[in-house]
Amino acid sequence: MATDRFVKRRKGVVRKLKAVGADALLVTNFTNVTYLTGFSGDDSFLLVSQDATVLISDGRYETQIADECPGLDVHIRPQKIGIVAAAAKITARAKIANLGFESNSTTVDESEGLRTALKSAELVPVSGLVEELRLCKDASEVAALREAVTQAERGFEVLKATLRGEQTELQVAHDLEHSMRSFGATGSSFAPIVAVGAHAALPHATPRRVLISDADFVLVDWGADGPTGYKSDLTRVLVTGKISAKLEKIYRVVLNAQLAGIRNVRPGARCCDVDAAARKVIEDAGYGKKFNHGLGHGLGLDIHEGPRLNSMTEMELKPGMVVTVEPGIYLPGWGGVRIEDDVLVTKDGHDVLTSSPKKFDDIVLS
Repeated sequence: MATDRFVKRRKGVVRKLKAVGADALLVTNFTNVTYLTGFSGDDSFLLVSQDATVLISDGRYETQIADECPGLDVHIRPQKIGIVAAAAKITARAKIANLGFESNSTTVDESEGLRTALKSAELVPVSGLVEELRLCKDASEVAALREAVTQAERGFEVLKATLRGEQTELQVAHDLEHSMRSFGATGSSFAPIVAVGAHAALPHATPRRVLISDADFVLVDWGADGPTGYKSDLTRVLVTGKISAKLEKIYRVVLNAQLAGIRNVRPGARCCDVDAAARKVIEDAGYGKKFNHGLGHGLGLDIHEGPRLNSMTEMELKPGMVVTVEPGIYLPGWGGVRIEDDVLVTKDGHDVLTSSPKKFDDIVLS
């Protein structure tokens, strides 16, 4: 049952409390609250301890919580009492001596408010405890990610079939999100990037009122936000005009780099080594300085989460981790090429969750 899955996750938090010197953890990151309870709303904290778990929320969410989190202890605070004061009241009632709090999401004002209200409790800053649990996805999470991938890819197929030169980058981005919604997504997992020609040299380009026909190719970076909050993330380049030798050359370098990175995704592989495998292909082709970001990132309830595939991260990959593999080459004044897929680490290797065609012949629409 879904409830059992969330109980298991909260038990994982409890097992880690002793190591950080805390009796309980006040979870203030709304995404972490969702991960531990199944509650899809926001503006709510979660107190987790050996003896009790309490979701602290307000009247707007009372019915929603009852529907999404049956059996969970809930404290609905009155309007006149703020969430920090309510959390302090619940903590004091539970007689928590050492309260861990998520230092990477709790504001200074919130932590000071807790410290003032809990004079008899020691506050312990804790960072990354729940995020560490989120690194490896269970079967239900993998299924949710696959669903988000399907929604994204079906939306992109509509884009390819309907793309016209008189459309703008902005129109294409809006149409893509609409298409993904029509296939069951709740929206885009991030604002889609649609970048024509030279604009594609910006890895995080913002769509403009520039026509697709203004250049011979367009880069599209997009993803679907699935119904349970899990996200997909893909990038493809489409040739919409003349096929240039330069574009084909750079595209094939990036594709070979991506395939090299994917081949190295397996249990026990260090993140930095996976990055290095892809980066070497680009460096050997003479474009090393034009690949100016890490190879990829983890994917789940957040569009960017652990682990990170880059030159600095020595963490070893484990089964259940899901990462993007997205090398790129960016040439100011000309454009950029990036190819991105979502990859699951399996017990004996990897499984590429995405399947949108990416051979050079597949991306030529003209």
